[in-house]
Amino acid sequence: MLYKFTKSILLLLFFVFAISTVTNGQDVFKTDLKEDVGANAWRIIKKSYQQALAEQADYFLIEMNTFGGAVNYADSIRSLLLNSDIKTIVYVNNNAASAGTLIALASDYIFMHSGASLGAASVVNQSGEIMPEKYQSYMRGLMRATAEAKGRDPRMAEAFVDPTISIPTLKEDGKILTFTASEAVKAKLANAEVKRIEEIYSNLDIQAPSVKAYEKTWVDIIIAFLVHPMVSGLLIMGIIGGIYFELQTPGIGFALVLALISATLFFAPLYLQGLADHWEIAIFVLGVLLLALEVFVIPGFGVAGVVGIIFVLCGLAFSMLANDYFDFKVSQPGLLMNSFLIVIGAMVFSIILMVIFGKNLLNSSAFKRLVLEDEQRADSGYTSSVPKINLLNKEGVARTVLRPAGKIEVDGVWYDAVALDGFIDAGEQVYVEKHENYNLFVRKTTDKPV
Repeated sequence: MLYKFTKSILLLLFFVFAISTVTNGQDVFKTDLKEDVGANAWRIIKKSYQQALAEQADYFLIEMNTFGGAVNYADSIRSLLLNSDIKTIVYVNNNAASAGTLIALASDYIFMHSGASLGAASVVNQSGEIMPEKYQSYMRGLMRATAEAKGRDPRMAEAFVDPTISIPTLKEDGKILTFTASEAVKAKLANAEVKRIEEIYSNLDIQAPSVKAYEKTWVDIIIAFLVHPMVSGLLIMGIIGGIYFELQTPGIGFALVLALISATLFFAPLYLQGLADHWEIAIFVLGVLLLALEVFVIPGFGVAGVVGIIFVLCGLAFSMLANDYFDFKVSQPGLLMNSFLIVIGAMVFSIILMVIFGKNLLNSSAFKRLVLEDEQRADSGYTSSVPKINLLNKEGVARTVLRPAGKIEVDGVWYDAVALDGFIDAGEQVYVEKHENYNLFVRKTTDKPV
């Protein structure tokens, strides 16, 4: 009886052990890389990996379809995979070009869908032109080091970048190496060619895998939308247009709100992506303050205005780039010029629109509903703070600095006034050019026509 009981216990323990062995190590966390390798791709991969760690997954799988992107972000993803505590898999579902090849080489396992390709990892600019040797040398080193770290052929990895690498069995001399799925498997770079993702699990002997996928949140979707170059350009137009109207017509409120909302939508996602730094936002704000100083405090258009425009330009352009202060070598070649073109283009376009439509916009009924009426009639119950006496062409003296608003004295009486020239110092002689509502509009007496 004791023998039979002991035997039953041992059989039970054996089945428990067998079940735990089968189910252990079968958790797979999957994410996608189906866009250019950039700030958004890096943020999603990083969040996915952190979630995989939290889920205690045994495999971290990236389904890839990319034509490449920025080397600095590809290197960040590469470093994450090389130092991963989880087994990593890259499933090339169509394309792993350029930066995508670097990321694939950093994984523990590479699987390729039938018809997929991998390679062509030379560093190019925004126009697709091959960059100088210093860029290629850096990329060759990354590819070689990554291949060595994962036990892959470093010479083959270099051939993805350098056409002078001679591997007669794999490519023609003078050509950059690019593999099809079957060629990559034959060269022992990829583990297998598959038609379905389930074949990956069978190949790795992952029994009854529990697969969880990263689901993009509405925040991810909004950020990806806002950092698109076209959307960034529209937001810059909103910033510039809002600042322009606020400086031209102080106190209307709506323009300032538009500029603030546009600036928040422009800088916030870039800050979350790790692109916009505090100093870049600070020089933009300083540029706006210098422009306001030029308009309201300092007469004419001088140093403050020019420096303000430069600061605004640089603050906006630098915020769109991965840079270490003024070192832009970590960014993709050509992006600095592209960033400035976006900012300058948006500025020029917004100025053109303001010149064409600005006057009509200010006089439109829709705009007037957003701001205070500029006419307050006596028959509606309004009274003017200026007595109804004829002050036109009367001369007086500025009792305070007009920047452009201030106080003047005419015939011993003080009045609120606005300088049409933008700035009049205290003590200067002035004359009243026009009187609208409760404001007198004045100029310097020296500017009075004879």
